Amino acid sequence: MAKKGNRVQVILECTEQRESGVPGISRYITTKNKKNTNERLELKKYNPYLKRYTVHKEIK
Repeated sequence: MAKKGNRVQVILECTEQRESGVPGISRYITTKNKKNTNERLELKKYNPYLKRYTVHKEIK
């Protein structure tokens, strides 16, 4: 059964982790309003593998 409304769940993945070569993947799950934010979400979140705040981008 689908929810009503424009909010959808999205997964955010760290952009700096792959380039650094450190094993593991930092991902977060959040929601966004499709109607107001139609482009991909980009937030600064904490990466426990790199032990600092990094840019996390929405993945499909």
